[in-house]
Amino acid sequence: MNDPIRSIDTKLIHAGEPRILGAVAMPIFQSATFDAAGQASYHDARYIRLNNTPNHTALNTKLAILEGGEAAIVTASGMAAITTTLLTVLATGDRVLAQRGVYGGTHGFLTNECAALGIGVDWIDANDRSSWERARGPRTRAIFVEAMTNPLLEVGDLEGVAPFARAYGLVSIIDNTFATPVNFRPLELGFDIVVHSCTKYMNGHDDIVAGVAIGSAQWVQRITHRLNHLGGSLDPHAAFLLHRGLKTLAVRVRHQNESGQRIAEFLHAHRAVERVYYAGLPSHPSHARARALFTGCAGTLSFDLVGGAAAAQTFVSRLRLPIQAPSLGGVETLVMLPALISHANLAPEERRALGVGDGLIRMSLGIESADDLIADLDHALQPLTTSRRGNV
Repeated sequence: MNDPIRSIDTKLIHAGEPRILGAVAMPIFQSATFDAAGQASYHDARYIRLNNTPNHTALNTKLAILEGGEAAIVTASGMAAITTTLLTVLATGDRVLAQRGVYGGTHGFLTNECAALGIGVDWIDANDRSSWERARGPRTRAIFVEAMTNPLLEVGDLEGVAPFARAYGLVSIIDNTFATPVNFRPLELGFDIVVHSCTKYMNGHDDIVAGVAIGSAQWVQRITHRLNHLGGSLDPHAAFLLHRGLKTLAVRVRHQNESGQRIAEFLHAHRAVERVYYAGLPSHPSHARARALFTGCAGTLSFDLVGGAAAAQTFVSRLRLPIQAPSLGGVETLVMLPALISHANLAPEERRALGVGDGLIRMSLGIESADDLIADLDHALQPLTTSRRGNV
């Protein structure tokens, strides 16, 4: 009999659902410990810190299916997923190739914490395969990239990463937070491990912090065993909220794809806007690649205004619908200045080298009407300079 669960829309609702005692909605198992009879090892004990309660198990099954992986392990945050994965793959003396422009928290971990552990990082241009070759050395063990970078939405040569990694025996790791499995599934390109901050689009309601690592059963088991010792387990109530939030992922992301495209086009055409960073725009350097790889370009975009940081502050202060707050991917539209939040731990010269100016604005679109958001953006832009420069 053919499997009726084919599209991601159906998988989000039905895949991996245990239907415990006939419950349509996954119950919350608010228990820290369970009957451990028959356990074969420490990692098999039924205990909340070991990430194997019914809430964990149901989530892991669903998330693995969504990305096309053999297994998954949910974590207490996106950074817990990233750091635990890297500390599973890398050991003292090893080195990792990492894409320039990765999320500020990832950059800080690779630069500071990994250095303290004797793990080296070599920064690469994700668009330039020759830079990967030049940076690779005898102790290189992994390559880490993002589907879309934060906050400039760059899309690297993702099709080249997995073959490059296989050719040299490296582990390929990708952060797929911004794209989501609705728009892009990296395991289908041959990546070994996919990580997400499930705080963002996967949950979609700005009310939990969570993460996940997805890949082969072998890699996920190793990551799980490391996580069991590091302690980054997800609370069962947060697991319940993530499980519920996933059900509407496809509906939310498709709406955000459409809003993102419309609002990027509006901003691109506005005379007060200097530059828009959104891969759905034909003028964006990553446009052709994004269109080839992704179903949509999601609902996060960034832009610079004519007038720089002062103009950005004026603009943000006049907004009525977007909320000035960190994070992204929720049902409410959020706006922030990355130099003050996500990249605040980078030195000013480091931010400038990455193209993150003091006046850069990042906007994460919710599921409000695009018409209402455009009207509010137009209102906020009215007092700003009318001299337009060339957009990209």
